[in-house]
Amino acid sequence: MSRTDMFSLTGRVAVVTGASSGLGRAAAHFLVQAGAQVVGLARRAEALEQWSAEAGGETAALAADLAAESDMAALAGRIADPFGPPDILVNAAGLNLRQSADQVTPEGWAQTISLNLSVPFFLAQALVPAMRERGWGRIINFASLQSRRAFTNGIAYGASKGGVEQMTRAMAEAWSKDGINANALAPGFFPTELTGPVFADAEVSARHAASTCIGRNGEMADIKGPLLFLASDASVYVTGQLLFVDGGYTAK
Repeated sequence: MSRTDMFSLTGRVAVVTGASSGLGRAAAHFLVQAGAQVVGLARRAEALEQWSAEAGGETAALAADLAAESDMAALAGRIADPFGPPDILVNAAGLNLRQSADQVTPEGWAQTISLNLSVPFFLAQALVPAMRERGWGRIINFASLQSRRAFTNGIAYGASKGGVEQMTRAMAEAWSKDGINANALAPGFFPTELTGPVFADAEVSARHAASTCIGRNGEMADIKGPLLFLASDASVYVTGQLLFVDGGYTAK
């Protein structure tokens, strides 16, 4: 297999949650560029349709509120309608309410844990049987710097993302023997809706850039290589891992 073929996703079907904006949208774009047929899933139908129109390739937009979904088997069927059951699941949808420990409510806690941790597991669980039948699958969860580090007003978000790291290892233990590798990407500070408050404050943004080894915050193109590595045959012997894409933020 050539180096090019190793990273090719031609013939693969992928689904990306949170595909209407931010890193989810970028991930969906990059998978299309690599040859995959991609289902973008998010709440905002108009934004999804715009992504699909701009992405090129073979795409489908599926509007769904993951926080309100109670029947993941039915959702898995809807995901499979355009191109067949997916080979690749990218769990990029997320929520950060940015509440201090004293402000966190049971409702906010439950909402954060549900979307960031529970939904990725139960969606994967619903999609795994078809991957198992083919003997090939890739699950890519989105973790965070807060999987390992504490940030102000991030206790619920950090708890959920710490859980994503451990869940990824447990997914690998459960399913990799069937050819389904599970890994996680942990982005640093990228300009997304979730990090809007950071980039709106030039001083805060500069402080985070200075905290990296490279000396800048992330750009969308920085996620492409790591994503395609974990989504393709290039990562055939890599599973249960958390890959920080943070410019060396966690190295300092």
